[in-house]
Order: sequence, then C-alpha cells, then structure tokens
Amino acid sequence: MTTEVLSAENLRFSFGKVAALAGVDLTVEKGEIFGIVGPDGAGKTTLIRIFCGLLPPAAGSCRVLGFDTVKEKMALIRKIGYLSQRFSLYGDLTVSENIDFFAEIHGVKDFAARKKELLDYMDLERFRGRLSGALSGGMKQKLALACTLIHTPEIIFLDEPTNGVDPVARRDFWDILAEVSAGGVTIVISTPYLDEAERCRRVAFMDGGQVITVASPRDAKESFPGRLIEVVCDPVKQAHERAAATPGVVSAQIFGDKIHVELAADADEMALRTALEAAAVRVTHFRQVRPTLEDVFIRLLAERRRVA
Repeated sequence: MTTEVLSAENLRFSFGKVAALAGVDLTVEKGEIFGIVGPDGAGKTTLIRIFCGLLPPAAGSCRVLGFDTVKEKMALIRKIGYLSQRFSLYGDLTVSENIDFFAEIHGVKDFAARKKELLDYMDLERFRGRLSGALSGGMKQKLALACTLIHTPEIIFLDEPTNGVDPVARRDFWDILAEVSAGGVTIVISTPYLDEAERCRRVAFMDGGQVITVASPRDAKESFPGRLIEVVCDPVKQAHERAAATPGVVSAQIFGDKIHVELAADADEMALRTALEAAAVRVTHFRQVRPTLEDVFIRLLAERRRVA
C-alpha cells in the first residue's frame, strides 16, 4: 500500500508568452526516488519550483505532504528541502559555518549531533574548517545536500544537482541519495543524465512543458516496440545517413563511434547490413541490443514531435 506525498493537477505556468508548463499531472509516493528528465526548456526547473512553493502556478493545483503549495507555503517550507542547480551556499563561510547557518535559518535547536552525523555521512568531517568556495564540485554538492538535510525534511527536491560534476563524484552523490531514500526521505530530482534516471524508482519524461509519460526505468525500456540494432562502424555519419534511408528502418541515432538503428518488426537485419556495406561503411560489430533509457527517450521525443 502506497501513500502519496505529492499530487499535481493540470499545472500551468508561463513566462510572458512562453508556456513553461502546459498542463502537468503527477503523483509521487512516499519514500521513492522520482526522476524528472527532459531537454533544456522542458519545464523541469519551473515544475520543481512550483513543488517547493517558490512559484505559484498560473492554473491547476499542487499539494505536497498535504499542504497546498500556494495557500500553505510557509508551513510547507519547514517540511521540505531544496537543492538548486547552482551552488547556493556561502563561499566565504567554512563547511561547518554553512551548516550552522542553515540550521539556524530552519530554527533547528541542538543540532550538533545531526551536524556530526551529516559531516560523517558526506565524508566532510576532514573539511569542516575549509571555506566552501575552495571545495571541489563534488564536495560542494555534498555540502549543499548536508545543508538541505540539516532540518530533517520529509521530502527533498533537487534540480540537476550533479550537472557539471565529474563521473566519480556523481556516482558517490547518488550512493548517498540511495541511503537517504532508504531512511524514508522522498526524493524528487531532475537530471540531464539518463544513466542517473536508471537509479530512480519512476521517471517522468518531459518535453515542451508537458509530461509525455511516467514509468519505471524497466517498464519504459520494455515498452520499446521495435528491434534495436547496434552497429559499430566507420564513418559513422555516412552510416547514419545510409541507415536512415534503408527500408524497414524506423529511426537511426548516432552514439559516439556507433549507431543505434530501430527496425520495424518485419524488417530484415541483413538488408540493413548489406545496405551499409554497399555504401562503403566498414562494419566492426553488428548486433541486436536491449534499448537504454536514452533510446526510449529519443523515441518518445521523435514520436511527440512527429505528431505535433
């Protein structure tokens, strides 16, 4: 049995004549890691800011932890945590002083034990006297998360927190999020990285201010309708152009030194290979693979824009 901690109905918001949200419906369940992915301008940041009560929707309604995000904003703020895209702490304060400052803002009393717990948890104890502005990108985000958690929120919202952070630091950050979630905290996170979305329980795919679909990573990949062929080849651009023009090919996408080609159910794989080789493309590997979330998302975007 699940419990909803967030429900949004027909959320709309515009910046002037530009519609940032065009009717969003979502629910988030207690304790889950819920991901929001989409291209730049999809509405991810606007949506999270509405969830946090930082923006009032132009239409629709949103409740978080039972609070109306407009009418009960001040009561809601005490129960949630928010980590923005940009490093939002004070570079001229130490690690320890930043945590103290945010504890005081949230009215937390006797937080020494909680502070020590978070410093150890984030591997920041050895840096507690260092100015936060002198930390690495990954350590800055760990400190920001510690400050977000100092008042023990029930739900936290993170807006692309690992954008620009190196891969090792991203992995460490997500390991920490998994432990935070296991402790009962609900996490809503937007991310530009589809490999990060794989670690969410459910993912909302957004484009043009709307949610295209919501699914678990596993269900999203299993819903991929066609066969996917991975071709490692050279030259890649020429292979992509030839594959896209081959009968039976639904779509072709470049991934580094290879292309992913979606074939219709009745298409002949060997016809594709023959067409590539006839175009003087050197094929190193040719195999059927399972779709990634990136494959799924690209297909969803292509379908949506084709209909539009």
